[in-house]
Amino acid sequence: MIILSLGSNLKSKFGNRFDNLIYAMSFLEEKGVKIDKRSSFFETPSYPDKKNPKFINIVISINTNLSINNLIDLIIFTEEKLGRKRIRKNDPRTCDIDIIDYKNEVLNFEYKKSFFSIPHGQLSKRNFVLYPLKEILPDWKHPKTKESIDSLIQKLSDDDRKSILKVKKN
Repeated sequence: MIILSLGSNLKSKFGNRFDNLIYAMSFLEEKGVKIDKRSSFFETPSYPDKKNPKFINIVISINTNLSINNLIDLIIFTEEKLGRKRIRKNDPRTCDIDIIDYKNEVLNFEYKKSFFSIPHGQLSKRNFVLYPLKEILPDWKHPKTKESIDSLIQKLSDDDRKSILKVKKN
């Protein structure tokens, strides 16, 4: 099982934040990625600058025969197709896709001069990943720490637990 987190806080030529995520998922499917489960949409303040537009996030569980490198290629291609520009870290973006879990493995590697850690190093602190993940995989455990999703959510700050909202596409 492979888990991806998708987020958007800017509109694109494909539409609003919701439309961007829907388009990203359909594009992944066109390229042979099977989406097994998909969470509801969740809205959260932008991090670290809460003045930026709020994010819409979802988590999906996928199945694919792509290698990790080919999956990263497809993710980056998908983000760029949606107009993502990589100028500064944490800038607002039309589409952001992170690999949260790759077959329950712990991976650290360099790919095209970028360093990747899977599971994502900040996963345990991200309400916009943990809540949608709990919705689709309530028994999931962190591949590295073996902590349950409930335990990770309990460790979030009160502010992080209160600042996430399940929303419907408008």
